[in-house]
Amino acid sequence: MKLHTIKSVLTTLSSKILLVFLLVLIIVGVQLQMAQKTSADQYDDKIAALQQDIARYQAEGIRLNNEAATLQSALAQLANQKVAIQAEIDLSQAKHDQLVIDIADTEKKIKDNQDALGVTIANLYVEADISPLEMLASSKNISDYLDKQEYRNSVRDELAATILNVKDLKKTLDAQKAEVAKTLEDQKMQQGILIAKESEQKNLLDRTKGEEAGYQQLIGDSQAQIAEAKATQAIINARINQTGGGTVINGGLLPDYTWNDINCPMLGYYSTIGSDGNGSDGYGYGCRQCASYVAWRIAKETNFYPSWGNAVDFTANAQSRFGVGDGQPRADSIAVMDPGKAGQSFGHVAWVETDPYTKNDGRTVIQVSQYNYDYGQGYGMYSLMELSVDAFDHYVQVVK
Repeated sequence: MKLHTIKSVLTTLSSKILLVFLLVLIIVGVQLQMAQKTSADQYDDKIAALQQDIARYQAEGIRLNNEAATLQSALAQLANQKVAIQAEIDLSQAKHDQLVIDIADTEKKIKDNQDALGVTIANLYVEADISPLEMLASSKNISDYLDKQEYRNSVRDELAATILNVKDLKKTLDAQKAEVAKTLEDQKMQQGILIAKESEQKNLLDRTKGEEAGYQQLIGDSQAQIAEAKATQAIINARINQTGGGTVINGGLLPDYTWNDINCPMLGYYSTIGSDGNGSDGYGYGCRQCASYVAWRIAKETNFYPSWGNAVDFTANAQSRFGVGDGQPRADSIAVMDPGKAGQSFGHVAWVETDPYTKNDGRTVIQVSQYNYDYGQGYGMYSLMELSVDAFDHYVQVVK
């Protein structure tokens, strides 16, 4: 048998092999997609249900916040915060379990694509070994020759596409593994917060002996401040809701920030113990309050530690210190809500983490980090949130 005849037979065989291979690849791909969709659906429903539970607990927290300051309402608030945190833990676990399945699916896809690469390369090698003249000689006619040439090009295209697919899958796998690590980190932090809440509940009962009179004596000197703090929190909640709501990206306690559940426990809205045994952070703020956190963040970024009073006072003081006016939202600014004149409301201050960007719904948003916005885990907590630029009244750039 002549050389070109042998190669013609090989060409025909390789064509059949590649056709079978492509059909198998399509079938496997469809099966993988169906398996992944089934696995994803299993956890998507659970995640959606948990997110609804968390939203319900947040709404209940707002309702309880509006009640009178009694031992019963304080214990109810703590109980609601505990179930909200447990729901966050369950949500993290569900996301973790979903990611584990997604990682296994991605790893299988990578292996299937790598196996497919071997077959594709083998077919390409057989075809690439035939010269155009030999291909023309073994063809029945010009049309047959053009079909073979197109077939060889399709093998090359399949090879390039498969390699690209493997690279994309590898990137996806790396991202999924990083997300698992972050989810586990969040879960660990949430479990610590839950333990702290249980300790806070026990401490409250111990200090009041479980009696209303003991609770009223404990908070007696702070009743007016508690009422003002609750009113401010209600205004903050209303502002966020009016501007499209907010998305919590991360929450809990920030490790770098000095104060935590041990050295600055919270009694409802208020910080206790602290640097002076009465909730101070040593710079004129209540530890684990919004102003304390932003002052700490300004010092971290500029080496200047401000003593500027309540959140509503931050706008004018920052403008005076840094020689800038009321600006546009951008990263490394402070963002201030001042729902009322200074002396009539504490207001709220946050640190702007990102420049503005536009969401699919057309809203312009920013990411801010803050303390003591109660997003469901109680007062005195850290949160990184995505909020509308319209949620705040003032922006002052403090890092140029």
